[in-house]
Amino acid sequence: MDRTAANKEEVWKTTMEDIFRRNVKFRYQLLGRLKADCDYYLGYGNRYTMRLWAKNEEQQIELMIKLHDGFDQDKKPEWLTMDEILEYKKEMAIK
Repeated sequence: MDRTAANKEEVWKTTMEDIFRRNVKFRYQLLGRLKADCDYYLGYGNRYTMRLWAKNEEQQIELMIKLHDGFDQDKKPEWLTMDEILEYKKEMAIK
């Protein structure tokens, strides 16, 4: 892994740690933002990755999954299921 890739990986790890230190309201709002980004990306956004919060499809979906999994079972959002997240993954052609 080159230095730039290693630096990006470290920044991503730090960002993820910071997100999960935040309160539940922030994490719900972020998940909503990530969902909206996916809808835009797949529609009017013409699959332009720079419109995604994470700037790439894999990390966007990875964060959505981790956020969703991070909520207690009785606190998971009703407006976004894991099946819907996995459908975004499929539509965004992430393997």
